[in-house]
Amino acid sequence: MKATTSVSDLSRYKQKLRWQAEPGVNGAGGRKTGRNGKDISLEVPVGTVAIDPDGAVIADLDHPGAKAVIARGGSGGRGNVHFKSSTRHAPDYAEPGLKGEELAVTLDLKLIAEVGLVGPPNAGKSSLLASLTAAKPKVAAYPFTTLDPQLGVADSRGGRIVIADIPGLIEGASRGVGLGLRFLRHVERTKILVYVIDGTSPDPWKDLEMVQEEVEQFSPDLAKRPYIVAINKVDMDQARTLRKRSRRKGPIHFVSALSGEGLEELIDAMVTTLASAPEVKPQGPVRIKKLLVAGRSELAVEKAGWGFVVKGDRVERLVERTDLESSGGLARFQTELDKIGVNAALEAAGVQPGDTVRIGEAEFEYQP
Repeated sequence: MKATTSVSDLSRYKQKLRWQAEPGVNGAGGRKTGRNGKDISLEVPVGTVAIDPDGAVIADLDHPGAKAVIARGGSGGRGNVHFKSSTRHAPDYAEPGLKGEELAVTLDLKLIAEVGLVGPPNAGKSSLLASLTAAKPKVAAYPFTTLDPQLGVADSRGGRIVIADIPGLIEGASRGVGLGLRFLRHVERTKILVYVIDGTSPDPWKDLEMVQEEVEQFSPDLAKRPYIVAINKVDMDQARTLRKRSRRKGPIHFVSALSGEGLEELIDAMVTTLASAPEVKPQGPVRIKKLLVAGRSELAVEKAGWGFVVKGDRVERLVERTDLESSGGLARFQTELDKIGVNAALEAAGVQPGDTVRIGEAEFEYQP
């Protein structure tokens, strides 16, 4: 996968769910090696996170040009010429290649922004974004005007700042109530949060506590990030009265997205807070790819109601790389089983002639 700015969403991966690289080609006479398969590179928007079925992060493609191998191809087998010997001049079997990885991947797109505006519905986040940046979000005087996250770029003395306006949070948002859970993930990458509160609300401080609690419930790590409180609509009487009576300490700024009052100080506060903000850690556990250790068999035999299961990296790879339709390949397979110790392990487990033995995806009838 490759992150690019030329793709803005993940819609193509909803339309097509299965992607497969071109396979390799069989070898040919004259000791000719088959052509390798071709890579397939899937372009995704910057900010895409690839997650495996266990919830572990395979890749976090957080900048243009970021690349990651999501699933690796298999490796080719050896042709029959590799199995020539002094007694067998023309072996009737070859070694099949190993299959490539097949993996179900969840793609999650998270916005890339340094500052996240969060707050209750109708607190004026979209208006604030429009006043601070050149963004043109939909603005209206009713809850949930913003149904999609919006991005804007603000110019400041510290350079450009990317700001995200996240749809309003209501009580229970962290549990999926309203639009909250759908969009809270978009602020997981932001270095700092700006809690935008409606200064004309009946109880602005209670609104602030509610939003902070929802963020805490969603992600304790997110709640610990540096933050600023912006009490909006200070151009109105209720908000002006709140400012006069407020004795609250901390990074609180009274602003008006409409008149522009306090916005310059708010931008300066963002710059200062960003300068000391720690780098954001990747979200979720990182997927650990287990590498096969050469020569390690880890052979195990399990008894089941219908027969026996043989497990182990080495023996399972042997099955994959054996042409079981060939008499020569089957004879070699039996010899290798003895070398690995499979027959001895089966006999120790109580196998009887005629019992079913499963190794990987293949089943056999055991005969001494």
